[in-house]
Amino acid sequence: MKLIGMLDSPFVRRVAISLRALDIAFEHEPLSVFSTFDAFADINPVVKAPSLVTDDGTVLMESSLILEHVERISAPERSLLPADPSAHARSLRIIGLALAACEKTVQIVYEHNLRPSEKRHQPWLDRVRRQLDAAYRLLEEEMPGPGRWIFAERPLQADITVAVSFRFTREMLPDVVNAGIYPRLEALSARGEATEEFRAFPFS
Repeated sequence: MKLIGMLDSPFVRRVAISLRALDIAFEHEPLSVFSTFDAFADINPVVKAPSLVTDDGTVLMESSLILEHVERISAPERSLLPADPSAHARSLRIIGLALAACEKTVQIVYEHNLRPSEKRHQPWLDRVRRQLDAAYRLLEEEMPGPGRWIFAERPLQADITVAVSFRFTREMLPDVVNAGIYPRLEALSARGEATEEFRAFPFS
């Protein structure tokens, strides 16, 4: 099994960390959708990160769909999703908010880094920023107290995705998540980054 993509992508990083947490062996190939476009296209012509090449050669895309597959092939006791239906629904809500925060961060970064300044549409940027702020405000309300994971005694998918998302936004848009604005998110992110799974795949 091979995971394709750079760890500066929160979508790639959440898959890598999850695979390690699920104890699924894989090889990470850090190809960029920009600087190594042609090499990436040789594996997946759509050039979508993350891409996962399964042992039988099937190429999967989209982090959540990849994680749905690897949950199916992992040991049940290592699952990263709560078994209780109510907790499962809450977990999906938290994951959805964190992924929305990732997407809005990417939109702002791309608008500033790829679009000429004279062509930026500030009302659209303002709207995206409001969406990003709303996602993190709602996530802060969902976070547990200090020293706790959200659902279990170990980090599950909600913890992984939230921590990865928050680190990504802090790195890319430090003015958006200044220290102290989201203390519970900061605490969860720091706790996640200290684990072996996160240290094995650092933001880069």
